[in-house]
Amino acid sequence: MAVSDDSSVEVHHYGYAKHKDEHLKRLRRIEGQVRGLQRMVDDDVYCIDILTQVSASTKALQSFALQLLEEHLAHCVAEATAKGGQEADEKVKEATAAIGRLMRT
Repeated sequence: MAVSDDSSVEVHHYGYAKHKDEHLKRLRRIEGQVRGLQRMVDDDVYCIDILTQVSASTKALQSFALQLLEEHLAHCVAEATAKGGQEADEKVKEATAAIGRLMRT
């Protein structure tokens, strides 16, 4: 966490900050895939073709989630564990819960 020039506002720097532009580009691509699904349904495209696109969109989101998780572990969790204490325990539990949610999808 860093303090801005005004020193009254805290600015958070999360693990994904270095790759934010890449992540946004990737999310816009996924958004386009989902819009494509809407068009496919609107155009009465064959079910299997739509399901194929759903699978591609799902895989893209899963891949994004894994990258974000990796960055979270390398930055946020690693930073907290280096400091130790309650925050470290909370970050590990939080990451474990996130991994559990990803595994259920």
